[in-house]
Amino acid sequence: MSQVRVPIPSGSGDVMPRNMSFSMTTEAIRDGSKTVTRRLGWSFLKPGDLLWACEKCMGLKKGEKVKRLALIRVVSVTDEPLNKIVEYGQSECDREGFPHLTPIGFVHMFIAANHLERRTYSAATQVVNRIEFAYVEEATG
Repeated sequence: MSQVRVPIPSGSGDVMPRNMSFSMTTEAIRDGSKTVTRRLGWSFLKPGDLLWACEKCMGLKKGEKVKRLALIRVVSVTDEPLNKIVEYGQSECDREGFPHLTPIGFVHMFIAANHLERRTYSAATQVVNRIEFAYVEEATG
């Protein structure tokens, strides 16, 4: 899958992009196949926001530094139940960087990775932030 690259407009300001960890999908970020991510607590993002996709942002050992993988621009942010990925189908798992998982498999993986199985409600209907993004190419010249 080819990356969609969006140039940074000149005069885009001096706002420092926030870091977002992609430790589970580092290779999909590197090869540009990941264009969607689901998160908890990222509903404050807006289309156009810039983010640094990083290998790991938290839990760094002494002397370790954040490894930036790519600059990305938020295209859209929607709040939706986790299990809505089933409606999108397999192509959404591909866009998430998990082509080996089915949509149901993705739901189970997300629940386990985010420790949602400890909650008393149905974790599959947990509202998550679906963040679509494009890779940014810095303007040269």
